Amino acid sequence: MATVSTGLQELQRRRLGVLRGRRIGLVCHAASVDRSLAHAAEVLAACGTGHLVALFGPQHGIGGETEANMVEWSGYRDRRLGIPVHSLYGKVRKPTPRMLRNVEVLVVDLQDVGCKVYTYIWTLFLVLQAASENGVKVVVLDRPNPIGGVLLEGGTTLEEYRSFVGLRAVLHRHGLTIAELALLFNEEIGADLEVVEMRGWRRSMWFDQTGLPWVAPSPNMPTLTAATIYPGTVLLEGTNCSEGRGTTRPFQLFGAPWVDGDRVAKRLNDFRLPGVRFRPCTFVPWFDKYHGKLCQGAEIHVVDRRSFRPYRTGVAILRALWEMYPSKVRWRQPPYEYEATKLPIDIISGSDRLRRQIEDGERLAKIVASWTGEERRFSRLRARYLMYRA
Repeated sequence: MATVSTGLQELQRRRLGVLRGRRIGLVCHAASVDRSLAHAAEVLAACGTGHLVALFGPQHGIGGETEANMVEWSGYRDRRLGIPVHSLYGKVRKPTPRMLRNVEVLVVDLQDVGCKVYTYIWTLFLVLQAASENGVKVVVLDRPNPIGGVLLEGGTTLEEYRSFVGLRAVLHRHGLTIAELALLFNEEIGADLEVVEMRGWRRSMWFDQTGLPWVAPSPNMPTLTAATIYPGTVLLEGTNCSEGRGTTRPFQLFGAPWVDGDRVAKRLNDFRLPGVRFRPCTFVPWFDKYHGKLCQGAEIHVVDRRSFRPYRTGVAILRALWEMYPSKVRWRQPPYEYEATKLPIDIISGSDRLRRQIEDGERLAKIVASWTGEERRFSRLRARYLMYRA
């Protein structure tokens, strides 16, 4: 197994020189840890070369306290460090001048999961904007893309469908690290940006090949398996079908009280999707959709993660549900992630195209073919920002 050194560890190895004598704000969450599981806030508070003056937390809070989507949290004062903790998922999502008035350098140490719907990359985007507007330097500490940096999948977000799950035209499964995304975003923003690269990471690596400890970056991302499947089953957040929130296997299970698990598993297995099998199952969510109700559906078993295509799989699930339960399945209505008018499925997928294809009963192969041009274009775009070999 490889030994990967994250941006946080590389910053420590370099004796934190870029932070020397500076007032530091840290954008972090529960997974912002080093190899020994020391949190980035502890590392920076103890470094002695700079002065940690504030913490900033994204969706789900600094420690992963808030469970579900659209559960806001408020800032507070960290009792141990004696510094303010600012919420970037509440009344504001972009740091304000007041939050930044005592900050010279913003350090960003966030573990992403490789899908554009995961909001931490958009917190990064807004942090870069705020830093540029307020004359604050940004240092992004890189971390692995847990599902690898080679494969790309899905479409991008059209301008009229931008939201907090897609503020710019990033591919659904983007194949970039968070520092590479920072470089891409900063072409437009022009902040004073420095990235701290990892050592030892290759694009072909999955997280369990890095030698790093897995800490859930959000409460419903408990395992690498959940992160592997997430780019597909996150589409179900745009429906009245459960994506497994409120169970021990979020994003690995899906279903509803009106689903026949045996039938839907068989229909999905008949698609012969690469790298995956479906097993009928039952579950009772303890929160979120169908709280306390018995649901039937399927569990997604990834049998070959290198050939598995999560977005195609998620689309196949939508296709099967609409084919089998036209009188039961529905698109979720707004609001969703601060979008009050557009349908959640449209902002998750980046346009109304996928929704219309599903409603029209288009063949799965034709739906998949419709996003291949966007994959090619994004592949050419991202090539300018790649920092690691395959």
